[in-house]
Amino acid sequence: MSSIIRLENIVKKFYIGEPNELEILHGVSLEVKEGEFLSIVGPSGSGKSTLMNLIGVLDRPTSGSYYLDGIDVENAHDNELSDIRNQKIGFVFQTYNLISKTNALRNVELPMLYAGVPKAERRKRAQELLELVEMSDRANHLPEELSGGQKQRVAIARAMANDPAIILADEPTGALDTKTGRLVMDLFHKLNEEQHKTIVLITHSPELAEETDRIISIRDGNIVSEVVKRERQVL
Repeated sequence: MSSIIRLENIVKKFYIGEPNELEILHGVSLEVKEGEFLSIVGPSGSGKSTLMNLIGVLDRPTSGSYYLDGIDVENAHDNELSDIRNQKIGFVFQTYNLISKTNALRNVELPMLYAGVPKAERRKRAQELLELVEMSDRANHLPEELSGGQKQRVAIARAMANDPAIILADEPTGALDTKTGRLVMDLFHKLNEEQHKTIVLITHSPELAEETDRIISIRDGNIVSEVVKRERQVL
């Protein structure tokens, strides 16, 4: 299995050159195999959100190398990075990040609109994705008309819009009750096992992490442990 994500000695600093300069990540190295379901676990302030932003190409490292599906992120131009985010990574956030004034169907269509997918094609795919997450009957509902779990399922459908290789999920069950969180995790397992999506789960929950193939623990800006739960052949 080839590595789809490869971080080498990543350092991330803020306020560089100022008296309050702050180093959040202290030389992090990490590889994620294609088709793997990986969790990154750590308490608040451990650096896991900073690491997620770097993996998701929402930010650049101060030093170190990052290769995403063979692309050297460090030397990519901003427009290339934008294309990478839109085409290769699907984001799922704790707060859903749905557009409030547009319905579920159009929320799912949005990444395809940015990618230049023709209207009829993106409408068809959005409908298929809502069916996949069992939200077809809520296609015309606004986010305010949906429960937390329903919003998160729409958000997962949206993350899948451009058929990305990677799903990056930041505390995806954090705002949900236990039962609804279970449905969301089952959906991630389904996408991983049936569609072979590489999933990186950022969480503070050891219980959720236990469900993944490999657990990376981060503390004070360093990876402190790695536990392999299961090794399986990925097609």
